[in-house]
Amino acid sequence: MTEPLDLLVLGNAIVDVIARTDDGFLEAQRVHKGAMQLIDETRAEELFSVMGPATIVSGGSGANTAVGAALLGARTGFVGKVRDDELGALFAHDLKATGVRFGVAAATEGPATARCFVLVTPDGERTLNTYLGACQGLSPADVDEATVARARVTYLEGYLWDPPAAKDAFRKAVKIAHNAGHAVALTLSDAFCVGRYREEFLGLIRDGSVDILFANIGELKSLYETEDAEVAIRALRDERDNHGRHLLGLVTRSEEGSVVVKGGEIRSVGVSPVREVVDSTGAGDLFAAGFLAGHARGLDYVTSARLGALAAAEVIQHIGARPQSDLVALAREQGLI
Repeated sequence: MTEPLDLLVLGNAIVDVIARTDDGFLEAQRVHKGAMQLIDETRAEELFSVMGPATIVSGGSGANTAVGAALLGARTGFVGKVRDDELGALFAHDLKATGVRFGVAAATEGPATARCFVLVTPDGERTLNTYLGACQGLSPADVDEATVARARVTYLEGYLWDPPAAKDAFRKAVKIAHNAGHAVALTLSDAFCVGRYREEFLGLIRDGSVDILFANIGELKSLYETEDAEVAIRALRDERDNHGRHLLGLVTRSEEGSVVVKGGEIRSVGVSPVREVVDSTGAGDLFAAGFLAGHARGLDYVTSARLGALAAAEVIQHIGARPQSDLVALAREQGLI
């Protein structure tokens, strides 16, 4: 990568295996509806053998954001680890086909490319079972200093906080980005992920490592250990780092829209129209994509959040977490760009 980037994403390189199911299947498989849980290779093979007909598409939370932003015109790159296998080649191809720069060398040994088994119930809710595989091999050596230094925003996937080497890669990217005078964004990824690393995530916010925070309301309530959404949002509003600076917070609330939290102020943003929720996989990822693409275009925070809502609305109306419609055309129809 030699040209400037609007957005560089560090995330888990995962291929999604998506199947429709029902609540009874979730109960029989002892999985927590609406959450993400990590599984090993044996469990991955077992789950694949009993789930219904599947659609296989490239996924991964951060990669979905990178693709969405690229489809909205942002110059975007991705840093993640795959194995030199069939699914790894599929993942790399799909990124590059959408204009996302991806140059991390594939692993030649060790675990296979990561897979996420996405179980979609009739209400559109998705339940994730993730075999991280080669993802866990992401290390500081995969983070190119020159590439990070050229990115206006470096976006970090909260799920990366699970593998220790990826956590070190995360810290390296933060340091490089800030030394170059650029912003760092973090997505909390999942309420259970927040439960595992609450104090560490709060530490990243409070020591100034994070400038922009993305979360859904469940993740934010987990972060602040409250069942009251308004209490959680006010806590985010009042957050300051060690230098007394407020961060920019974007919180999604499903059908209630989103809120933009900045400088002690809270702004509400509505949703885009949705005919039918088919699969909620990727909604938060595409909201972040739209917001960051708008930010790259110089749009104000509220308009950027509306662009995020538009991208999220598109992706939940079909199976899979990658857009199928022309997002730029949709945004122009709504007068957002």
